[in-house]
Amino acid sequence: MRDRDSDTSQPGNPSFAPVHVLYRGYLQKKVQFLIAGVLLLILLALFSATAGSIPIAVSDVLISLLTFDHSGVGRIVWDVRMPRILAALLVGAGLSLSGTMMQSVLRNPLASPYTLGLSSAAAFGASFAIVFLDAGVGTTSTILINDTFTVAASAFIFSILSTLTILLLTLLTRITAESMVLAGIAIGSIFSAGLTLMQYLANSIQLASIVSWTFGDLGRANWQFLLITFIVLLPIALVSFFYRWDFNAMDTGEETAKGLGVRTGAVRILGMLSASVLSAIVVSFFGTIAFIGLLGPHIARRILGGDHRFLLVGSPLIGAIILLIADTAARTILSPMVLPVGILTSLMGGPLFIYLLIATRGRRG
Repeated sequence: MRDRDSDTSQPGNPSFAPVHVLYRGYLQKKVQFLIAGVLLLILLALFSATAGSIPIAVSDVLISLLTFDHSGVGRIVWDVRMPRILAALLVGAGLSLSGTMMQSVLRNPLASPYTLGLSSAAAFGASFAIVFLDAGVGTTSTILINDTFTVAASAFIFSILSTLTILLLTLLTRITAESMVLAGIAIGSIFSAGLTLMQYLANSIQLASIVSWTFGDLGRANWQFLLITFIVLLPIALVSFFYRWDFNAMDTGEETAKGLGVRTGAVRILGMLSASVLSAIVVSFFGTIAFIGLLGPHIARRILGGDHRFLLVGSPLIGAIILLIADTAARTILSPMVLPVGILTSLMGGPLFIYLLIATRGRRG
């Protein structure tokens, strides 16, 4: 006798639920994940504010934050740790959003500010300012950048110059995803050679300053840098979300997207420019922080799928979580010594990215 409870043909069985009910549950799971991610980010930020060479109680951190107290413990919280925490959130979100947009418009899972040469162009620009504009200076105990805005401006200009060169080359050879990727690799190689030349021409103090800058470091964060980064990040995030349906259509292929009325060339240029400006701002202020622009989008796609309605929110959220964890570890594992977070993201990001590639290949196979 057949067990009625195991009969999949019964109307009450979940496999025979109406499509709209299944779709609603599908959306609810994604929303729940995003809410859980925001709560996790808040808890991590609170923990990061307590951790360091001088441990601070959670209650003292909360009192300092709620009362805006800048004396005693509050000075450490507001002047030292909060700028780093906010920088981790903005930089992680910005690099992940840039990576998501680049991967979408180029239809290449390896596209990111790092792999397309923007980071190399920014590093060349920073070294150019240090060598030829005297923006680097040495002291007896450490190496400092004595003109951070000149270095940041030069890095930003060369990053944008790299992007414009890529777009010009693709306009001359038709605007396709393949041509943009190849042009980015070529331009990145040129700027990497230029960076090597700058290092060869630099004296010992300038060379130390260049190496110090190329280590991505959130310790450079100040309220001016954070404000500028936020002002750039917010409108670009809104623009990217406005084009979420166009990005979804482009994932189905060039011809299909055009058949749906998407102006793929214009969307590709707008997406590349927006992502490049955002990543250029981030890299010019904080140096080269590798793999965040790859890991954030890839992890978000594995969890949330390819729907850009959720991907464009989840990817920046995951990028912010990853970078906040990395920066907290960089401040604490060798305390009181503070490691540049760019070193840690490279150490963690490389193996993790290889794992993601193997896992994705295994799932497809």
